[in-house]
Amino acid sequence: MSYKLSRRIFLAGGSGAAALGLGAAPRAEALKLGICSYSFGKSKLADAIPVIKTARIRYINIKPEFHLPYDSSPDAIAEVKRLLDDNGLILAGTGATYLTKPDMGEIRQRFEFNKALGSPLIVIGPTVETLPLIEKCVQEYDIKVAVHNHGPSDKHFPTPQSALAAIKGMDPRVGLCMDIGHTMRSGVNPVDAARTAGARLLDLHTKDVTMADGKWVAADCGDGAIDLPGLFRQLVRQGFKGHSNLEYEVTSGPARDLGIQRSVAYLRGVAAAV
Repeated sequence: MSYKLSRRIFLAGGSGAAALGLGAAPRAEALKLGICSYSFGKSKLADAIPVIKTARIRYINIKPEFHLPYDSSPDAIAEVKRLLDDNGLILAGTGATYLTKPDMGEIRQRFEFNKALGSPLIVIGPTVETLPLIEKCVQEYDIKVAVHNHGPSDKHFPTPQSALAAIKGMDPRVGLCMDIGHTMRSGVNPVDAARTAGARLLDLHTKDVTMADGKWVAADCGDGAIDLPGLFRQLVRQGFKGHSNLEYEVTSGPARDLGIQRSVAYLRGVAAAV
């Protein structure tokens, strides 16, 4: 049965598991909660660390264009790796990286960048034409890629289904990064999409959306229309091994930082309860 759990349950006392009387709830780690650095816009990555630590987030996806350019020097890459290590953060991946030109030199450079950074996964925005070239690099570098669906405005992969159709039969390290907000905006139920994707679901951009004046708009997790408890139950059921990375897009500044805290607290409570 699908249900929507009250935000108040998970924010009371700052711990969803404690608020429910569930104790430490070891199953919470069955879903690895992280954050996309994209959530912080173009502010310095170091400036985001206090918010990330306050939210007790362990995993991070880095947006290269914002926080570590693809042409960064070895010293700059090493500096970011030290920043993560010093603050107990684990790199879940990078992206989204848009690879729309059939340029093997550019594609290889992106993989070299991720290899130097120690990234296990690249969230990508490819085309049907570039996917075979990307697959070759996946096999060469042993770095996973996950196609990002970007909603109705995406002429290449608007829905999870369109990405799954394009990667069918490819190396299993070529998968899907389902953006559940864009999935909802496309009229697709994220729970059903996760079930359909199965083992091809490698990563998740987690958020919430609500309908306002006939349009889907971003909302703090738990305040919108996405069945996050149902989605998390399905992820556990199908043995999802990737990361559920919050991509916060509601607001900016201090309100954004508070919204991130609220959203992570809600997601952690839901993860502990499934």
